[in-house]
Amino acid sequence: MKDLILAAMSGGVDSTVAACMLASEGHPLIGVTMKLWDYSKVGGDVHQDGRCCSLESMADARQAAVRFGFPHYVLDFQEPFFEAVISDFTSEYISGRTPNPCVQCNRFIKFRALWEKARLYGAAKIATGHYARIEFSEERERFVLSKAVDLSRDQSYFLWGQTQNELSKTLFPLGEMTKAEVRQKGREMGLSVADKPESREICFVPDGNYGRFVSEFAGVSGTGPIIGPDGREVGEHQGVFRYTIGQRHGLGISFGQPVYVKKIDPFRRAVYLAYDTELWKRAFLVQEVNWVSIAPPKKEVRAAVRIRYLAKEKPASITPFGEGKAEVIFDAPERAITPGQSAVFYDGDLVLGGGIIDQVIDD
Repeated sequence: MKDLILAAMSGGVDSTVAACMLASEGHPLIGVTMKLWDYSKVGGDVHQDGRCCSLESMADARQAAVRFGFPHYVLDFQEPFFEAVISDFTSEYISGRTPNPCVQCNRFIKFRALWEKARLYGAAKIATGHYARIEFSEERERFVLSKAVDLSRDQSYFLWGQTQNELSKTLFPLGEMTKAEVRQKGREMGLSVADKPESREICFVPDGNYGRFVSEFAGVSGTGPIIGPDGREVGEHQGVFRYTIGQRHGLGISFGQPVYVKKIDPFRRAVYLAYDTELWKRAFLVQEVNWVSIAPPKKEVRAAVRIRYLAKEKPASITPFGEGKAEVIFDAPERAITPGQSAVFYDGDLVLGGGIIDQVIDD
């Protein structure tokens, strides 16, 4: 008899197709929709019900489960989601950093907390609609994580925090498929979500206004100086959490040529501006490093490093030091290396590891 699988179902096309594919292949299945947050609490466009955690999305997931004959439950994850994702999101912005909540959600909710629930149901594995691939490497004697076949949808960047134990119990049924193939598969299976549009905004900030969210949810405000490229105060801002490294638009200041946010000092509550040439750096420190597809190295590793989801990977040297720390030095300067974002290390399609950018080192 095949192992019982717990499938995470947001109500979108990807997770729904992934779950229904497994069911159609004869796997015993339980579908689960995670209730992560409430529109009435996060504010911003509360009448948009077509996204994750809405009643409509839960109904879409349940309809698919009924169609394919497996049980479906809605589980309340609001408390752990608040602690691991929303609290981290607000505190990082207040600290002048730019977090990636999707990384935190994957690290602490979608695999760790969800797996604890799966155990209670007697499931041996969990499945999600992520575009990535997992396999066991005999050569490396460990599970390895790779990019999806559809590189335009690849989500391996968000998954660097997965442990060997988590990888061993996780299925990504869509890893070998393109988005077009997934939608076509959904149509063939008669799923109502096959052509459902998707949103790329952060799920719990439905209006995309991060500054509003941090100010309202964390109850913070506070003005401070904006310092120009020449070191003089040139204006006043309404909160450091409204800015990120490399930002140009929304500064409300003109210098005759483009200026960008170079540095955010939460202690002085100051935002520093600079010309583009000053944003290019080579070296930075990474914390909370997790080595995925290789054992933790003891010496320098060469890899291609991506410093934000939509950035291109660039060659670099990675030197581990201490517990969960590393120094990364790019072969050539990269623009707007941003504390709080994730740095992910690749060898071709293989995810070697990753961590959170902690500090940029000035040349």
